[in-house]
Amino acid sequence: MSGPSTYQPKNGFERWLDTRLPIIRFAQEHVVSFPTPRNLNIWYTFGGILAFCLGVQILTGIVLAMHYTPDSRLAFDSVEHIMRDVNSGWLLRYVHATGASMFFLAVYLHMFRGLYYGSYKAPREIIWILGVILYILMMATAFLGYTLPWGQMSFWGATVITNFFGAFDALIPGLGTAIVTWLWGGFGVDNATLHRFFSLHYLLPFAIAGVVVLHIWALHVPGNNNPLGIDVKSPQDTVPFHPYYTVKDLFYLSCFTILYAYFVFFNPNMLGDPINYAPANPIQTPEDIVPEWYFLPFYAILRSIPNKLLGVLALFGSLLTLFAVSWLDTSPVRSARFRPLYKQFFWILVADCLILGYVGSQPVDAFLFNTPIPLVWLGRIGTAYYFLHFWIVMPIVGLVETPKPLPDSIAKSVLATAPAE
Repeated sequence: MSGPSTYQPKNGFERWLDTRLPIIRFAQEHVVSFPTPRNLNIWYTFGGILAFCLGVQILTGIVLAMHYTPDSRLAFDSVEHIMRDVNSGWLLRYVHATGASMFFLAVYLHMFRGLYYGSYKAPREIIWILGVILYILMMATAFLGYTLPWGQMSFWGATVITNFFGAFDALIPGLGTAIVTWLWGGFGVDNATLHRFFSLHYLLPFAIAGVVVLHIWALHVPGNNNPLGIDVKSPQDTVPFHPYYTVKDLFYLSCFTILYAYFVFFNPNMLGDPINYAPANPIQTPEDIVPEWYFLPFYAILRSIPNKLLGVLALFGSLLTLFAVSWLDTSPVRSARFRPLYKQFFWILVADCLILGYVGSQPVDAFLFNTPIPLVWLGRIGTAYYFLHFWIVMPIVGLVETPKPLPDSIAKSVLATAPAE
């Protein structure tokens, strides 16, 4: 989408470098002067915020790894050493731990924005698929990182989650046991498990960074989607990325870091579980084993099905479903701004995910407020709607819905006296 190159080297050094390593030309074409739809709103800033979060997580993780000891007898004490003895170690740990939650907050807003504005539809299917891969890699990295402090919730979380793979024994005898034994590095969660999880937790962020490069590369082929969901038709529809969107992104990044800083400096443990400040004890199971908040909807899906194998398959199916979204939506219109019926179902999906998150945070035998209705039934209804939304609602709504008329162009919509929506 960048079009013919307009870069002209300004001095002898730039001309020399341009013939050997045209990095300045690349930055000029794909960052500075990259044509970007002129109507992008606040929800399009989270891509840049996610890049910031990834950088923070990698940098703080590298420094923390210099002081962490991946040994089941020393891991918990090494975290306490970081907090108490390492210069600014408390800050590094809180920035890293809180950063995981902020990372997922940004990625969920980024994903729901994509679903609302139809950023998964042609010609951006590969962008969406790479985004789903990034999300799954983030989930794996976050789970592995949560086990490293080797507190009570770390240990038992690792035990419970890895044991779920044992359900595959019902499909192929011995398969689940083999996977669990391989993950543990033995016959239980122990020192070998911690070594493996630490190694993978250190490795996966760099894999994420590599997929991010592919994600951005794929984005720059068709260019950005926009809130109207229509294609760029003339140069009037776009503005250079710099300075228009660099300034805008920096402003919203500043707002995001204020929220980030609040949790780091004033409430760093709000999003964690206090029981993880107790050392891992293999002979004392916590009363309730609850994952981090960003896993709760999927945890509710897992628990809503009494059969262990079917619950695990539903969990994996809920993630794999996201890969098919580009082809499940049959509407020729991208943006929900012009799809009144789909818009209602979109907000039902948002509410459904929030309800699943609430169900996942409660004990498995809890009741719905003060009623005799088991909360697990609410989880089952939420699970059913999650799959119905993607596999039934999206295909049917796309066929029966009558969309609103689309604007002629982005420029005409932006410059019109009345708003487009």
